[in-house]
Amino acid sequence: MKLMRRIDELHLDAPYAGSRMLRDMLRLEGFKVGRKRIRRLMKLMGIQALYRKPNTSRKQPAHPIYPYLLRNLEITRPNHVWAADITYIPMRRGFVYLFAVLDWASRRVLSWRLSNTMTTDFCIEAVEEAIARFGTPEIFNTDQGSQFTSMEFTGLLKQHGIAISMDGKGCWRDNVFVERLWRSIKYEEVYLHAYETVTAAREGLDRYIRFYNQRRPHSALDGITPDTFYYENLLTLPMAA
Repeated sequence: MKLMRRIDELHLDAPYAGSRMLRDMLRLEGFKVGRKRIRRLMKLMGIQALYRKPNTSRKQPAHPIYPYLLRNLEITRPNHVWAADITYIPMRRGFVYLFAVLDWASRRVLSWRLSNTMTTDFCIEAVEEAIARFGTPEIFNTDQGSQFTSMEFTGLLKQHGIAISMDGKGCWRDNVFVERLWRSIKYEEVYLHAYETVTAAREGLDRYIRFYNQRRPHSALDGITPDTFYYENLLTLPMAA
């Protein structure tokens, strides 16, 4: 678990690093580890160079892929674009996966879920909660992971008239604001607390995400909080059908 956590930390700092580079970086830190073991742990965590998605980066060939709609698009108001992703959360013994829905303009976390397995259902639950509480966005952006290309996930978005956008293959920067959220969550909360249980992880993340939304000033928002930006710039709240 110590090695997996360090791989996760290095991956946040150097997402372009593959198994060979990670092996060399870890050896410089004193870890006696081979490339084969690094590859095995990266596979377990779902980490891939330049595409750091916990298992979500594995495409399902039978699922359709949608175009990326955000290129050169000016996004300045809440509920214009939502983004979502999944990340690996280390604990003292084991790990869980965190899924979150983020409002692009305000950086506000609209909903989130934890799961110890990579399935589509916990992602759908979070999206349904976000829609029920905040209405519907015009565009919903994800990567090309099998959870997000599934008929269940895309069908939910289509049911609410939401345009579907997907990152280009290998372009984790397309979803850069979610990646920055993961960095904040991990360095400001997860790595400071070695969660003993899933319950402890859920409580810690709930506490941090409330702080992130309500009290943490955001430099990209001129020092105000995501909550303040979201509600002060919310023009309309289209309710779910």
